[in-house]
Amino acid sequence: MTQRVVVFLDEKNLYKGARRAFFDRPDHHTRGQFNPVDLGKLICSRLPHGVEEKRELREVRLYTGTPGSTYEPKSYGAHMKQRLAWEAAGATVLSRPLRYLKGVPPGEQKGVDVALAVDFVTMAVDGEFDVGVIFSTDTDLKPALEFVVGKGSPRAEVACWWSDTAQSYLSIKGLMIWSHRLVIADYKSVCDHTDYNI
Repeated sequence: MTQRVVVFLDEKNLYKGARRAFFDRPDHHTRGQFNPVDLGKLICSRLPHGVEEKRELREVRLYTGTPGSTYEPKSYGAHMKQRLAWEAAGATVLSRPLRYLKGVPPGEQKGVDVALAVDFVTMAVDGEFDVGVIFSTDTDLKPALEFVVGKGSPRAEVACWWSDTAQSYLSIKGLMIWSHRLVIADYKSVCDHTDYNI
């Protein structure tokens, strides 16, 4: 039986995590960017130890924040170009507007992790996937992960970037959760060098 896989990506967490794991801080801003569908396919192709069922990538869901066009017009324009690229690749993009305290940039991301957590739990309960993979190291997602793992079905897994300087992944004490640890060679196979500011 083929297992339906849905990958849930916390975009800002992945971008910053890749830069922290694989690059120096002053490196060009495109370093850390990735193609979400290529990343989903890579994860789907990596079977955990002991798993023999075939897997099929059903959906890649990318959660992100959108800059305000009034407060940060350049960032907004770049974001919209990048979003079109993500959607053209086949990803489902779910965004929330950035919040601007006192109307001053830069904006801060709010509610993105909650949206991801709600969708992860809801889709699990509704039987929309057999395997759900959360790619994020945001500990705010632990309750959603714990709930789905505790159900026993569907299967929940996590993913993270992995290097000598980055060895953090989501885990729940006392529960066995498979972690896809992606290294620099994996990142290079899914990276996106496009400068969306141009």
